[in-house]
Amino acid sequence: MRLVILGGGESGVGTAILGKKKGYEVFVSDFGKIKGNYKEVLIINGIAWEEEKHTEDLILNADVVMKSPGIPDKSPIVKKLIEKGIPIVSEIEFAAPFTDSTIIGITGSNGKTTTTMLTHHLLKSAGLNVGLGGNIGKSFAWQIADNKYDSYVLELSSFQLDGIVNFKPHIAIITNISPDHLDRYDYKYENYIDAKFRITMNQTEDDYLIYDSDDEAINEWFKTHTTKAKLIPFSLTKIFSEGAYIKNNKMEIKINQEEFTMDTEHIALEGKHNMKNAMAATSVAKLMQIRKATIRESLSNFQGVEHRLEKVLKIQNVQYINDSKATNVNATFFALDSMNTPTVWIVGGVDKGNDYNELMSLVREKVKAIICLGVDNKKIIDAFGNVVDMMIEVTNMNDAVKMAQRLSEKGDTVLLSPACASFDLFENYEDRGIQFKQAVKSL
Repeated sequence: MRLVILGGGESGVGTAILGKKKGYEVFVSDFGKIKGNYKEVLIINGIAWEEEKHTEDLILNADVVMKSPGIPDKSPIVKKLIEKGIPIVSEIEFAAPFTDSTIIGITGSNGKTTTTMLTHHLLKSAGLNVGLGGNIGKSFAWQIADNKYDSYVLELSSFQLDGIVNFKPHIAIITNISPDHLDRYDYKYENYIDAKFRITMNQTEDDYLIYDSDDEAINEWFKTHTTKAKLIPFSLTKIFSEGAYIKNNKMEIKINQEEFTMDTEHIALEGKHNMKNAMAATSVAKLMQIRKATIRESLSNFQGVEHRLEKVLKIQNVQYINDSKATNVNATFFALDSMNTPTVWIVGGVDKGNDYNELMSLVREKVKAIICLGVDNKKIIDAFGNVVDMMIEVTNMNDAVKMAQRLSEKGDTVLLSPACASFDLFENYEDRGIQFKQAVKSL
């Protein structure tokens, strides 16, 4: 069996190692450059590879192709594979049959990284032998080839779910759905929603789907679709006989005739959206039979995720917060919503078709000044030019942070929450967040 892998990054190399171990003839092809450390791994394992090209003769003879999630279906080589009827799968689809571990899959437009990390933290703190993978950390396929985890917590993007056929998590979570990546879904929101719900398409009556019952897109989907999985909703406003909710400042969870309660003030994560992430993760912990005392302790000591509402420093009584991971409007909505002091907001980057109107009431209420950090800031200026007193454009992070310091007073917050992708001025959102933190530390 010939396995061809498009993309020589983390998921590609991980799949190559697993494929080799399972007796496939493996070939890795990357249209860009393959990083040195990955090249080394391929060479040591005797895996054939090429970079900066796709040689059709070596690709179109595949029995199966694993395509890295970043490669769009519109790319010429993918079109040719589709024409020839060669099956194209994602890493999780390829890898899952080689493990009988319990899989917890987490998707959503926002909150999925925090929920994934928190779920992993809850299970690991309870002493479970649990791996973390998917969209973060080490490749799922690589972990299956190397380690023997009894369960995996996987963060899954819609691109990864596009490439599944039989993959099914025992427990699935959909944190929420809001318009994102529409450029990859023919600008049709319903296509993107359907991609997210692929996480439950193969689930049976023995599996679970945990979801945000306050989410409009999720509720709309349920009007015309069904899943066999047992449903466990969570909500900030409703109360369930089976599910998770907030009542009298307590998080309450009822699953399989068992109850768990905890005062919300003892939960380390702050903000309404994080209460939802905590409800989702705790629902998994309850399904995995984790002891209540362990869950309480883990929820109170969780450190959060880098670049997601990360408190950097307080300088002259101004709090600097790094929310570089907010690459869409919905994520920035959560960030602004959780501000309770006057805010200097650093925003901008590559716009993915953003509608800034959703932020209007929050900006009026909370934002005193806006610093635009992008190559093209026209949409932001058009949206908020008349709403805030101060609006400034900069083209690098140092200027942004120095400007923010000038515009802020004691008791204010400086918030980097770009609502955009970072590729105009930075390598990725991590690079943007690291530069922000460095600039703040050198004030």
